[in-house]
This record gives sequence, C-alpha cells and structure tokens, in this order.
Amino acid sequence: MLDALGPDRVRRDAPLAPLTTFKVGGPAEWLVQLQTAEDIRAAVGIAREAGLAVTALGGGSNVLVADEGVKGLVIRVHGGEVEALSPSIVRVEAGVTINGAVRWTVNRGVAGLEMWAGTPGTLGGAVFGNAHFRGRLMSELVRRVRMVGLDGRVSEVAAADMEFAYDFSRLHRTREVVVSADLEVSAGEPAELRAVARQSLAFRKRTQPLESPSAGCIFQNPVTPRDPVPEGVPLSAGALVDRAGLKGAREGHAIVSAAHANFIVTDGGASAGEIRALIGRCKATVHDCFGVILREEIVYLGFGAGTGV
Repeated sequence: MLDALGPDRVRRDAPLAPLTTFKVGGPAEWLVQLQTAEDIRAAVGIAREAGLAVTALGGGSNVLVADEGVKGLVIRVHGGEVEALSPSIVRVEAGVTINGAVRWTVNRGVAGLEMWAGTPGTLGGAVFGNAHFRGRLMSELVRRVRMVGLDGRVSEVAAADMEFAYDFSRLHRTREVVVSADLEVSAGEPAELRAVARQSLAFRKRTQPLESPSAGCIFQNPVTPRDPVPEGVPLSAGALVDRAGLKGAREGHAIVSAAHANFIVTDGGASAGEIRALIGRCKATVHDCFGVILREEIVYLGFGAGTGV
C-alpha cells in the first residue's frame, strides 16, 4: 500500500541515525520523505488503513531514537518554500530549516526570525516543541498553523488554539503533522538583521558544544512555582547538573558536555541506551542534591513515547 506514495520515496528498515543530530538509534520500519499537505495527508491515510503508527520527523534535532528503531511509518517532512503573504506575514513550510528561513527573511529585509540564526531543525519541529532561545519562544511569532491530523483532515489552526507553552504545543497531544506556519514579521534593514543573526551564531558557538553530536538541550529549565529550586541556585537545568558535579560524567560513549551541562554529547559509538542511562543518572543526582525533578526537553522516538520532530 505504501508504494502508492511512490516506490522511490518509501524505504523499509531505513536508518534514522543519519537523519538526527545525535547520530544514534535504529531504523524506521517504514520511512517516507514528503513535503506537501496532499502527500502527507495521503501518507497518513495509507498508514491508518494499514494499521501503522505515524511518527513525524523534521530536522532530527531534539530527539533520541531508540536502538531498536521506530515501528510504523516515519514521515520525514523535509524541504519547502517561504512565501510572503503580506508585509506582516510570511508562510514557512514545515520542512524548511530554521536557518533557511532566517536567510530568506534577512536577505529580503524582513525582521522577526534573525535572532533564531543557528537554531537546528525545521520550522515544523520548532512549532511542535515551541522552540526557545534566550527567553524567547517561537510561538511569539506564530499566527496560524496548517496541519494534517491522524484522521487525514487538513486544518488551519490559530496560534491561540495551539496550546503553546514552554517546550509544548497541542501536537504533543494530538500528533498532528505540521505542513506550514504563518509567522508575524516586520520591515527591517538587511545589514542590521545580519548583525543580529551573527550575534546569535556567536553566542551559540561560545556557549554550546557544537563540535560534537548532540540533540541540543536535554532538560527543560525549572519553572516556578512548579519546580521549587533552592535559594541561590539559578533556574537553569544546566546549572543544576553542573552543581551536582556531573560535568564530564559518562555512560559508555555518552558524556555530559564540559562546555554546557545541559548537553549530552557522544564521542562516537554511543547507543541510545547509554544516552538514556546518563539522562536518568543526571535526573537522579540532581533530585538527590537539590530536590528538583528535571523534565526532559528532548522527545523519545521508538520508546513508546509517540511522535517527534
């Protein structure tokens, strides 16, 4: 049945590790790379008829794929276009990388996305997880999202109905697949926008271990009053892991980064099991030291945790 999507586009037992920034994990039972709403709707419908679970994958950042891989159909939403709908709205298709969207807007003197330069992953993934950077949330720009539901229905949803929160959107609950998002923008000077983009890139290079495979930040920062943190301790997951003495800690080939303790990196050959064991060790140690329960920011694929990005 999946051949109806194009036999040259559907692969069985397809490696997923190369499609993620962690570079670990097993294969997809079935993998198809799509871009348009029509193709995604068709894929979801075929998977439903075949009794296959559907998992969406974008740029592969912020996810950990199980060593056993992912059952069912993995839809990799990749590629697409950016279009100006008006002077104040641009439509970005889900498979466009954040960096690609930044380049498109900056080159045209369109302001709004420039500070997101260097953000890994795609627009669809940024909407799924409501990406954040230096206190800003992607949802601040989103006005409307076009999606395909697991029932095959295409819908356009206002930002107010996306249930956006810190590291969260309704997609975690509904498993809808993003097709595009309309973002609010304004006019800007290209030179000034490029300067902001360069500053964001420089900040990332100074503070993040970009030279090693990782999934980005592992844990959410504590949020008060939900996560009471001892006096004098920053509301920072990285600071908590650092103060718990875990910088440089390792499980096999998985290591807590010495540059940023909220990053787990690999030195080659790490398994998803080793990474998850180190995540568990960080959570347990931080709880023992500070009484704080760290919550994962990354999404687990193939561990029974549902759709990722």
